Amino acid sequence: MSEGAASNSSLVDRVQAFVSENKRAVLIGTAAAVVAAAGVAYYASTSSRPPSAGDVEKGEKKKDKKKNKSSKKRKGMKDKDGPILEERKPKAGEVSSDEAAMSDDEKIKIAASLKAKGNGAYQSRKFSVAADFYTRAIAVSPKPEPVFYSNRAACYVNMSPPKYEQVVEDCDAALKLDSSYVKALNRRAMALEALDRLEDSLRDFTAATILDKFQNESSAQSVERVLKKLSTRKASEILANREKRLPSHTFVTAYFAAFRSRPLPVLPENPTQGDETLIKALEALEAADYPHAMTLTNEALDQGVSFDVGKAEGLNLRGTFKFLVGDIQGAKEDLLASVEIVPSFTQSWVKLASVYMEQGDPPKAFEAFEEAIKHNSKDPDIFYHRGQVLFIMNEFTRAADDYTKSTELDSNFVFSHIQLAVAQYKSGALSSSMATFRRTLKAFPQRSEPQNYYGELLLDQQRFQDAVEKFDRAIELERAKAPPMNVLPLVNKGLALYQWKQDIVSAEKCCDEALEIDAECEAAVATLAQLSLQQGKIDRAVQMFERQSELARSEPELANALTYQYASWAQLDFMKNYPQLAESLSQLALNMQ
Repeated sequence: MSEGAASNSSLVDRVQAFVSENKRAVLIGTAAAVVAAAGVAYYASTSSRPPSAGDVEKGEKKKDKKKNKSSKKRKGMKDKDGPILEERKPKAGEVSSDEAAMSDDEKIKIAASLKAKGNGAYQSRKFSVAADFYTRAIAVSPKPEPVFYSNRAACYVNMSPPKYEQVVEDCDAALKLDSSYVKALNRRAMALEALDRLEDSLRDFTAATILDKFQNESSAQSVERVLKKLSTRKASEILANREKRLPSHTFVTAYFAAFRSRPLPVLPENPTQGDETLIKALEALEAADYPHAMTLTNEALDQGVSFDVGKAEGLNLRGTFKFLVGDIQGAKEDLLASVEIVPSFTQSWVKLASVYMEQGDPPKAFEAFEEAIKHNSKDPDIFYHRGQVLFIMNEFTRAADDYTKSTELDSNFVFSHIQLAVAQYKSGALSSSMATFRRTLKAFPQRSEPQNYYGELLLDQQRFQDAVEKFDRAIELERAKAPPMNVLPLVNKGLALYQWKQDIVSAEKCCDEALEIDAECEAAVATLAQLSLQQGKIDRAVQMFERQSELARSEPELANALTYQYASWAQLDFMKNYPQLAESLSQLALNMQ
C-alpha cells in the first residue's frame, strides 16, 4: 500500500469513525433535522438479540390462577362462548348464521373470545389451531382488527415449514389498518428476509426502529444484519459485472509516488516497435498520464518487447495497472512472470507482496520481501513497503525499524520520514514522533506531504487550530506546483473545521473544491455524504453515497459504501410513508441532547 493511498483510505475511515463516535447525536439529531425536511437519517446500528416473532399480542389482563385453571376445562352449553368455539365449529373464515344475526357488540365480544382462545392455543404451540381461531375472529369481527392479522402471522411464522408468504399477506392487512403497528412491521420484515426480499425487509426493519424511537436494540440489530447481507451480495454482483477502471488521479499518483523513480531502460541497438512503445509508456507514466500509460503498456507487450529487462519492466507495469483496477489475480500473474524473466527485479517482488496482502496471505507477502532483499539488500523501497505492511498489521515498532532502514539507505525520500513519524506516534512515542516531523518539515520545506500528515496527527490530538494551519500550508504548497494538485489537504481541512467549530458550510466548501479538482476523490465524496446528512441535504447525501459506491475499488470498500446507501434509501422511504412523525422526532432529538 502506498503512503498517499493509505492516507486516502485512513481519511475515509476517520470521517466514518467521527460519525460512529458521535453516533447518538448523529442518529437522533440528524433524524430529527431530516425528518423535519421530510428526509432521511443515517442509521448507526447497535447489537442485540433478534426480535421474537412468536410473541402474540394478548390484549387482555392476565386472569387469576383459578380462572386460568378453570379455562382449561371444556366449556359447556351454559358458557355463551362454548357452542361457538367447541360445538358448531364453522369452517375457517366462514360466519355461521347465528353469528351473522348477532349485533355488532355481540360480534366484538365473540371475536375477543376467539382471539383469547387463539392466544391460548398459541401458547400451547398449537399453531394451526390458533391460526383457525384468529381466522374466525377476523371473519366475525364487524370492524377489521390489525392484531388478529398480526397474531395469525405469528402462527404462520412458527409452523413447520413456516408460511412466509401468508405472513407477509397478513402483515400487509394489519399495516393497512395501522401503518405504525411495529410488531407487524417486524414480523413482515422477518418474513421478507426469509423470502430473500432484502430491500423490502430492510425497509420494514428500519421503519420499526424509527417508530420505536431507536430504543429497540433487537430491531437495530436486524437492520444491521439485513444491511450486511444486502450490501455484501450487491457488492459481489456489482464487481462481477463492473468494467475495470483506474481509481482517482489522486489515488494513482499517490501509489506511484511511493516508489522511487528509476532511469528508463536502455534500448537495444535495433529496437523493435514494442521496445519503443514501452519507452513511450514509461514516459507517459512519468508525466502522470496514467490512462495513456496503461494503454501503451498493453500495446508494447502485444507488439513484443525484444529484451529481457524491457519484458520484465512491461510486465511489472501491466501488473501494476491490473492491481490498481482491481484485477488482483491478473496482477499476480504478470508480476510473477516479471521476476521469472529477471529475478533481481526487486520492484516486482515488492508489488507481489502487496498482491499477497490483498489476497489475505501475509506469510507469502513476507516471503516476497525476503526474495527482494536476497537480490538487492540495498534497495530502500523494499524496507519502506515492508514497513507499510507491518504498519497495517499494527506492528508499529517493527514498521518504524524498516522506515528507519529505508531512510538510512536513501534520506531523500520524504515518505519514509513521514511514515516513521506516524509509526512512532502510533506506538506511543509522541515526543519522538513530533521531533521526526519537525526534522522532516525542515528537510523538505517545499513538500506539502509533511505539512498535511503532521496536520493529521495534530487533528488526532484535537489541536484543531494548529492542524488547520498545517493543512493551509499544505494547500498553499500544492497550489504553487504544477497541476493537478493533491486535494487531500483540502479534505483534511474541511474535516478539521467540522470537528473544531462544527462549521459545516466551510467544511463542505473545502470538499466541493476538492471534487472540482479531482472528481473521483473518495475521501471528499465520503466526507460530503456525511456533511450533507447533517444539514438535511438528503438528495445530495444519497448522491454522494451512490458516488462512493461507484468509486470503491475492493469488495469490502464497496460493501461499506452500499451499507450507507441502502440505509439512506430505506429511511428516505420511511419518511415518505410517515411524514407525520417530524414533530415527535424533533422533540426526541431535543430531549436526548
